[in-house]
Amino acid sequence: MRKLIYGMNLSLDGYIAAPGDDIGWSVPSDELFQFWSDQLQATELTLYGRKLWQTMSSYWPTGDQRPDATPAEIEFARRWRDMPKAVFSSTIDKVDWNTRLVTGDAVAEITRLKAEDGGPMDIGGATLAGAAMRAGLIDEYVLATAPVLVGGGTPFFTALDSWVNLNLVETRTFPCGVVLTRYVTRR
Repeated sequence: MRKLIYGMNLSLDGYIAAPGDDIGWSVPSDELFQFWSDQLQATELTLYGRKLWQTMSSYWPTGDQRPDATPAEIEFARRWRDMPKAVFSSTIDKVDWNTRLVTGDAVAEITRLKAEDGGPMDIGGATLAGAAMRAGLIDEYVLATAPVLVGGGTPFFTALDSWVNLNLVETRTFPCGVVLTRYVTRR
């Protein structure tokens, strides 16, 4: 059975995007960027909601070809392009870069994917992750909490029908002041 990991940068007040989908506050330091790149390398499949997919696919397919790309960005872009991905959406009809489109029941498909043998899966996008959270499918949460308050926007966590008990398995502070915490779901 595969492990499903939900991890993103978030503000201290719990948002992954400020009002207007502004993520300018969440630009990672070199060390944090390397952490996320290493996470990508250790992942077998990434699951995206439409909005995050559109953000990622607007930059990373050619991120390694930009004249100002750092070695870490070049490495991440290549990993991202090669990584198998699934995008869950009923409003787009085409995806590229080693990606398949899922238009049906997201929870049913994530449940099916989790039951397969294989390496870890990452899930990204608040709406998709929220559905997986409510269904009890998330095994691990990775929060990279930035020292900024944005006052509103898209929350990292969704409203739940019942408590989810977690065990803290890692804390780490990056030089930029971001605090990384990892929790596993207590089953």
